[in-house]
Amino acid sequence: MEKHVQIFLNKISYFAITIATLNLIIIFIFQTPPETCINPKLNPNHKPHPKSSCDAAHRPLTTVEKKNGRLWSTNTWRKSVNSFSAIFHDLETLNHISNRSHALILSAGGGQAVMSLNEIGLREITGVELVDSPPLVSRADPHNLPFFDGVFDLGFTANLDQALFPSRYVRELERTVKNGGVIVVCVEECGNDGVIEVLKLFRRSIFSQARNVTLMRSKMTMIVTKRTE
Repeated sequence: MEKHVQIFLNKISYFAITIATLNLIIIFIFQTPPETCINPKLNPNHKPHPKSSCDAAHRPLTTVEKKNGRLWSTNTWRKSVNSFSAIFHDLETLNHISNRSHALILSAGGGQAVMSLNEIGLREITGVELVDSPPLVSRADPHNLPFFDGVFDLGFTANLDQALFPSRYVRELERTVKNGGVIVVCVEECGNDGVIEVLKLFRRSIFSQARNVTLMRSKMTMIVTKRTE
């Protein structure tokens, strides 16, 4: 008698387990997961969980103008612009540039040098970099510039040291600067031997002067050449 009762109880247990398993499967398949663990009716200001990293951002997307405004107002930006201004004022004193000069800034970064020239009165300034930074800097390969020959009065770069192909980099500067124009490069601070090595890259320019400067908190040597045929 006890054996039959035990079998009966086992059958009931198996049946209950089967029903419970089926219920779990149905719930898993057909139930829509909630967007949030908090009842929105209880807290209407609560937002659903983010579906992407953009949804999770704490700050809303902003315009280029507002983004630039924040960047240009920082002390770091202003100090960088001022360090370029000191160099360009010296070049202006030496009559290497004027308000009528059309300037090319190669590897212009965020555009500090472009802004500096604009602030001292130049209106025709072209800044290029591998990654654009509007409105000051446009995108272009400094080893293959999209400009005609001899269209600039001034060619300037503070990043010759980082050029992948220095000779080609300088060749593009010389190609796009007109005869009689000025090419200025700033390199890591060096002595006479270092200046001579840099000048070997120039094929169509003659040496004008070299001196040590401080640019963006770095000690550098500025080399000035004059473009000739």
